[in-house]
Amino acid sequence: MKFLVTGASGFLGGNIARRLVDDGEHDVSILVRPTSRLTDLGDTSAMRIQYGDLTDPASLEAATRGIDVVVHSAARVDERGTRAQFEQENITATQVLLAAAKANGVKRFVFISSPSALMSYDGGDQINLDETAPYPTRFLNLYSATKAAAEQAVLAANADGFTTCALRPRAIWGPGDRSGPIVRLLARAHAGTLPNLSGGRDIYASLCHVENIVDATVKAAGSENVGGKAYFIADDEVTNIWRYMAEVCEDFGFALPDRSVNPRVVAAIVRVLDRVWTIPYVAGRYSPPLSMYVLALMTRSATFDTSAAERDFGYKPVIDRETGMRRFREWVDAQGGLATLTRDLP
Repeated sequence: MKFLVTGASGFLGGNIARRLVDDGEHDVSILVRPTSRLTDLGDTSAMRIQYGDLTDPASLEAATRGIDVVVHSAARVDERGTRAQFEQENITATQVLLAAAKANGVKRFVFISSPSALMSYDGGDQINLDETAPYPTRFLNLYSATKAAAEQAVLAANADGFTTCALRPRAIWGPGDRSGPIVRLLARAHAGTLPNLSGGRDIYASLCHVENIVDATVKAAGSENVGGKAYFIADDEVTNIWRYMAEVCEDFGFALPDRSVNPRVVAAIVRVLDRVWTIPYVAGRYSPPLSMYVLALMTRSATFDTSAAERDFGYKPVIDRETGMRRFREWVDAQGGLATLTRDLP
């Protein structure tokens, strides 16, 4: 099959493109900006590089010509950005890409979504969540709201001859991750600036190793059972976030800072910050020091039922946490260590 992967200069998109090439059964095109850094992709000689941009409809139309399967991994994920930027890059771009794909005879469209699309601003723990959960009426942030809208557009576009689906991995991690949530948490812990926000509670989360979501993507792209559906994708293990962070920090040779704060006080401060970050001048130039989105990720349990993915396309994690963490540590060491890897993070 002929695949087009968007976001291939990023962590997940790059891993998907490399897996498809390594399978040796597909023609692989990647959509990247002319300014994109492709070093982490390694040898791209077996990939067709399509230069374009999510905000350029003509480049999306050109990129989808002759393609059988689109894997749409690109998105604006940084909390820096105005409403207009998030809507353009996450909603409008997805709608235009869907229309171009369908007009050009693409048969399948796999959208990389996020469980954040199901998290409410005023919500609480979500335990063993499955796909029957509704979208919230008030989203955590612009990323959550626009990913939910894009996901809904993808699922609604499903039709005879044009199969669409959405996959929802959370906190993707593994070798090659230079700026994801796990790396950012480790960077703050290493710098001594990560307070314990648990409030004395155990906070549980389903994480997703990059090889697990990559394998799920390939399986979903070939399944006849996924049309118009969304699926949670997660590792087998449920993680006790703060306890496991302490173990990982110890493995990297330092201690998790022993500094607790009152989550209610922090939440009150964050609500003020969230209002400030609705100002376009501020939102378009700076990332918030803390947001309700980040606070929710660190103070609410969120675990997911992956049985629908197992039923419809045979999803089973291909990497366990112990193996994944060993390989991640080896990769970090090869980059010069954690301090070197994270020194340029904003």
